[in-house]
Amino acid sequence: MKFYIKTLGCQMNVYDGQRIASLLLKTGWIQTDDIPDSDLIILNTCAVREKASEKIFSMLGRISKAKKPDALLGIVGCVAREEGANAFKRCRDLNFVLGPQSYHKLPEVLEQSKYMNIDLSGLEKFDALPANTRHTATAYVPVQEGCDHVCTYCIVPHTRGREVSRAPESVMAEVTAAASNGAVEICFLGQNVNGYRPSLADIIKATAKIEAVKRIRYMSSYPTEMTDDIIALHGMEPKLLPVINMPLQSGSPEILRRMNRPYDLDQYISIIEKFRSVRPDIQILSDFIVGFPGETDRDFEQTLDIAQRIGFVNSYTYKYSPRPYTAAAKMPNQIPENVKRQRLRELDDLLNENTRAFNLNAIGKTLACLIDEAGKKQGQAIARTPYMQQVVLDDAEHLMGKIVDIEITSGNKSSLRGVIK
Repeated sequence: MKFYIKTLGCQMNVYDGQRIASLLLKTGWIQTDDIPDSDLIILNTCAVREKASEKIFSMLGRISKAKKPDALLGIVGCVAREEGANAFKRCRDLNFVLGPQSYHKLPEVLEQSKYMNIDLSGLEKFDALPANTRHTATAYVPVQEGCDHVCTYCIVPHTRGREVSRAPESVMAEVTAAASNGAVEICFLGQNVNGYRPSLADIIKATAKIEAVKRIRYMSSYPTEMTDDIIALHGMEPKLLPVINMPLQSGSPEILRRMNRPYDLDQYISIIEKFRSVRPDIQILSDFIVGFPGETDRDFEQTLDIAQRIGFVNSYTYKYSPRPYTAAAKMPNQIPENVKRQRLRELDDLLNENTRAFNLNAIGKTLACLIDEAGKKQGQAIARTPYMQQVVLDDAEHLMGKIVDIEITSGNKSSLRGVIK
């Protein structure tokens, strides 16, 4: 019996997709990339952006036409939680709908003709599943599920529930298993990863003691949860990469207030200054939303200003998308789509210039890079610097999963090129 799985969305979804595949492989299934040859087809879905459901159900329509008549078809993840029973009405061929905390029930689901479970059951899935065997050079390890911050634009508290931290023993057991399975980089995940309790810093320290682990990073961080012990670690632990993702979302105090992001710009800048005092070369990645309801030209200019002042690189930018179950979707003064598009272009241009300048500054340097992805051309490979820049290498595919010294020879706004020393 063969299964096909398609994962969309964030790194948490990547992790979920890996665990689903591990579960099925352990119970005797064979993975395939061929939908018509599959006996089980799963879409692992993300609901963060607008029209996510429409995209998924459009895909389901195409899959229904291509699959075998008796093949099982299901959706898991955030769109499954968002749509619930309505999913069966939108796609008659659908056999099961599982929320992001219910996919460990998949084996029992396959014995039934129609099944739905979208309960937010907390951390049960982590202990109910077999060890993840789908790691590559980088292992994603969630330390928590859900979020308590309830930003007015965000659907995550609805789709993944309130914030719950895993026990340190559970996290470290997964880290140890990943390292023994060939992972050399550990990336800790959470919607609010630095808010992990009891302590993200302690988890990082314990992970750094594992010899096989050479690189450690974490994402995404919430500004008001950033603690001095995490900041201090960036100056003391060489395995902890000099890069953090700490979403700002807007440079406007008024928009931050409307987003329910309870920090001010001085507080955010102070955190960045602390990081740079212990690790001067640290790079700051952020997330930005443009066109939030009520955003004026002045509000947007404030975003451009702080993006330039801090010098963010490799950041994520989005047009505001109204999502169900969120307060912002009902706010007045929704911004026209053409204005959002223009603001997104302006912000992208500025951030791309920041990244281009940072990449050009790397030319001539030799950096220890992790080769973790095949390139577009035969024999080509993609490596990541300690700052998560992408480096294109020729004739390096045989070094997949290795950390090697690379001399950077050229660069642009999106990537670097280099040669192995």
